[in-house]
Amino acid sequence: MFGRRIKLFKLLGFEVRIDLSWIVIAVLVTWSLARWLFPQNYPQLQPKVYWEMGVAGALGLFASIIFHEFCHSLVARRFGMHMKGITLFIFGGVAEMGEEPPTARAEFFMAAAGPLSSILIGAVFYGLYLIGHRGGWPLPLNAVLRYLAWINALLAVFNLLPAFPLDGGRILRSILWGARQNLQWATRVSAAIGSGFGVILICWGVLQVVWQNNLIGGLWIFLIGLFLRNAARMSYQQLLVRRALEGERISRFMTRDPITVPPAITVAKLVEDYVLKYHFKMFPVLDGGRLVGCVTSRDIKEIPKEEWGRETVGQIAVRCPPEAIIGPQTDAVKALAIMNQTSLSRLLVAEDDRLVGILTLKDLLAFLSLKVEMGQT
Repeated sequence: MFGRRIKLFKLLGFEVRIDLSWIVIAVLVTWSLARWLFPQNYPQLQPKVYWEMGVAGALGLFASIIFHEFCHSLVARRFGMHMKGITLFIFGGVAEMGEEPPTARAEFFMAAAGPLSSILIGAVFYGLYLIGHRGGWPLPLNAVLRYLAWINALLAVFNLLPAFPLDGGRILRSILWGARQNLQWATRVSAAIGSGFGVILICWGVLQVVWQNNLIGGLWIFLIGLFLRNAARMSYQQLLVRRALEGERISRFMTRDPITVPPAITVAKLVEDYVLKYHFKMFPVLDGGRLVGCVTSRDIKEIPKEEWGRETVGQIAVRCPPEAIIGPQTDAVKALAIMNQTSLSRLLVAEDDRLVGILTLKDLLAFLSLKVEMGQT
């Protein structure tokens, strides 16, 4: 879902990050507030004031989204779920879960926390607006407070739509899950409903462009519908992958005789006999059977080509990153999560300082494909 992310801050143990796509919506929201919403409703102000109001409104909106996702995360942690953090992206924000909720009850309360938080913060902003309106606060401040009250109410209503993976869709899934005690069935039904809502939004967006000549609004409705439809389908597929892999130890399908390099060979020989032959970006370095480090294509690139015949692998090898090393009894779902978090497609399988194998994304996909073919998902 995400591309490059930038860490903003850490609060209560949760990292808050922004995806670069968030810049698009931040600029668009600020522009639409400063050039359309506020001038249309308060025509007596100066252009500079509208831009100040637009920036304040956009910051307030994204602070509200962070609060919304924090409430999800806090409730999830209360039920023992691991949360990776909160990421703001082009369609809002998401609290990233490391696993499915343990029970239908946990999912219900976690999902309900989001809309309730939006209603709460919307009520706070509306209360401040009433106080300011009666107390004679500056018009720009009151206008921004009124906007934030309205937008949080709208977010609460939108998120309560029974369209998975929106909060309302998760509430629906928790009810279906609790009724039949079947998470896969509940996910399939709620994801189908979410996908249907996505199709409705896509059609609505097209109609807005064709019949209402509303290009910007129609395009955003279309994109939100497309995102919702894809997210619903992907959520169900992710559940199937988890179900197929959970409980499986990676020792069953890892590569037990991986390609390794000795520390004594030159960088030139490493390139000729290993990199160009096997096309791997990382090789484990073994000395007498012990894992002593790793060498990557990036390490090679930092060495001038004229020195490749003199430098040895042992001289350029570095300590293998801890996140790239797992034990042979690691659950396959956890290994896949590590690959997702670190963007690594190959993990070293080791016991103490002894390399016992390498797990690749290709290994996981091949094992998954076999289980799908045998109908074990």
